[in-house]
Parts: sequence; C-alpha cells; structure tokens
Amino acid sequence: MYQVVRKKSLADAVVLLEIKAPAVAAKARPGEFIIVRQFENSERIPLTMMDFDAEKGTVTLVVQDVGYSSALIAQAAPGDGFVDFVGPLGRATEIARYGTVLCVGGGVGIAPIFPIARGLRAAGNHVVSVLGARSRDLLILEEEMRGVSDEVIVMTDDGSYGRKGFVTHGIQAVLERGVKPDVIWAIGPMIMMKSVAAFTRPFDIKTIVSMNPIMVDGTGMCGACRLEVGGKTRFACVDGPEFDGHLVNFDLAMKRAAFYKGEEALAKRQEHALTCDCGCGKGGH
Repeated sequence: MYQVVRKKSLADAVVLLEIKAPAVAAKARPGEFIIVRQFENSERIPLTMMDFDAEKGTVTLVVQDVGYSSALIAQAAPGDGFVDFVGPLGRATEIARYGTVLCVGGGVGIAPIFPIARGLRAAGNHVVSVLGARSRDLLILEEEMRGVSDEVIVMTDDGSYGRKGFVTHGIQAVLERGVKPDVIWAIGPMIMMKSVAAFTRPFDIKTIVSMNPIMVDGTGMCGACRLEVGGKTRFACVDGPEFDGHLVNFDLAMKRAAFYKGEEALAKRQEHALTCDCGCGKGGH
C-alpha cells in the first residue's frame, strides 16, 4: 500500500497529495508521470508528478476533481493509500543549459511545470515563469514557483490578481522587453497550449508542450492518446508526454480529448449520487 503522508487543499476541487513511494521517488525526473489505482476495482489514472524527494521517499501529486475517479482520489486523507503506484513512466524533460527559458503553466498545469522549472534553474538557466488562472482563488503553487524561478509573471483572466489577460500576454510582455527566450515549456489545458504554440510560431521560439491531458491507459496499449506530430502518429504516453508544440495537430488532439465526454459526464452523475446529501439518489438534478 502506498500511503498518503500529507494532504493540502490548493484551490476549489484541487488538492496536493504527498505519497510514500520510495522506489518511484528514487528514479523520478521532471516531465515523467505515474499510474495510480486507488482500490482493487478502481480505474487506472495517469498523473504527472508535481514533485519527488528521493531522501524522504515521497512523490507529490496535484489532483483536480474533474470526474468520479479523480474525486475519490482527491478525497484521500493522510493514512489512506493506493494499491498501485506505477512509474516513473514517459520520457523525461530534456534538462540542459539553454540560456533564458520560459516555463508557462495554466491552471493545474502549474504543478507539472514546477519540477521542470526547478531542474532548468539548477542547470544554470535564467527561468521566467508565467502562471495563468481564471481568477486569484484558482491560482496554485505561486510561492513554490517563485522559489524555483528568477522571475514570475502572474496572469488572471479576470484581472483579480497579477495582470489581466492570458498567458500569451505574459509571454508578449517578456518579448516586448527585448528578451527572446531560447526555449519555452507550456503545460495546461489543451486550448492554452495550442494558443501558446500559435503565438510563438512566428517568433521561431522552440515551444515544448505536454500532452498528458489526453492520456488514458498510460502504456500505449489503448491508443486513446494517439497524436499527429509533424504528420506522423505518436502516442502521448510512450513517445511523450512532451512534444514540439509547433508540430502537434492540436485540432485533432482536442477532438480526441473530447471522445470520452459522455462517459465522463455519466461518471460525474454517479459521483453525485454517492456523495450528495440532498437525498435525490439519482446522480443529478
């Protein structure tokens, strides 16, 4: 059993779980993911690691309640555990000394961008992090990102904190200072990564995105995370999750990401039936 040793609420429906998993923590690198199974009959869920500590033997995950399985995981408390905790999986981020790099995180995508920013700074890069959220109350891990960045730019859609606008406006602010990043990493919702790649393409700035949002099985066997990258078929889980954002066919990827929306909606209604206190027992109103 892989036991939860720490839990912290980061925002509405977003929690941090630190889990005892010494073997995984000893080998984990930025950009990699793990597959968890909470109970014997649970769904297998691929999750990108937010942090890992080989000395403590722990791996930290940030989980957002977006469906039935993720809701159960988010409800886990210290002392609870997982029957399976498999990893690290995927191809790790290519950490090297590039020069000036931008680490762009949107929503819960800030979690997996954290170890990348930390690794890049340790390698001698000047790290500018651009963090995006719909509003101040949904911004996560700001202080942690400030600890691994040379500069942090916060963007909120509604202007309730930092600067008003999207992460692309934050990137633009850096460019307007005459700074052209050598590489950009962008992790977040699919539409955000698509927008960042489209914005940076005319400037010929290498832009790396993480296609973990469409992973399902995490082993390459289900085929659900097929991508078109540079006109060739790739799988997010075994060939990625990181890819050149200028080569990814985002329109196709977004259609694939929506493929299981019906099943997800049904699972969410089942979650409601199990957890609501209104007495409806019907999984929704």
